[in-house]
Amino acid sequence: MHRAISAYNNLVEGNRRFAAGKANSNNLSTEERRNQLLEGQAPSAVILGCSDSRAPAEIIFDQGLGELFVIRVAGNVVAPSGIGSIEYAVEQCGTRLIVVLGHSGCGAVQATVDELQRPQESRSPNLQSIVDRISPSVQPLLDADVTDDPVSLINHAVRANVRASVRALKRGSPIIERWIEEDYLFVVGANYSLETGLVEFFDNVPGAEDTSS
Repeated sequence: MHRAISAYNNLVEGNRRFAAGKANSNNLSTEERRNQLLEGQAPSAVILGCSDSRAPAEIIFDQGLGELFVIRVAGNVVAPSGIGSIEYAVEQCGTRLIVVLGHSGCGAVQATVDELQRPQESRSPNLQSIVDRISPSVQPLLDADVTDDPVSLINHAVRANVRASVRALKRGSPIIERWIEEDYLFVVGANYSLETGLVEFFDNVPGAEDTSS
């Protein structure tokens, strides 16, 4: 089985355990496990997620030490430092699955919607840089008047932002592009529900077929 598909299935199963209250990741965080990892790491997946304290990737996917290579930034936006970190995981750690993980009620996406509807002069330049990265995926929703429901608008915007980050990763790095073209790397979009605890994979999800690596 292709390593990316195996890693994907592992994340799905881990998230189901977490959402059902049957997590077992403590078994992968023992002293023995720490000692094993002294020799190096081989994480099965990269997670580009949001910094929101309610969406820690290792917990919601029920993974232990050394299982995930996690990059967290508000709004799960793609920036040069994040791309460099992902390139390291792909090239040096052999990781073959990248997941861009958004979540319901994302504050960075909400701030972007607010900014586009009611610009704020007092926003810090650093926060504004995040808003500016999210804006291109949110503005079309506002232009199309997708919904009058604020909650539904944010949900649509979160997904649009995830898809934008997936596209940016697939096109923003020669290293990542090369591994994708050789069919050894998947970049997938997903959304975590704060309400249910479940992750929905919805963009570029790897197929179930067995592919040799």
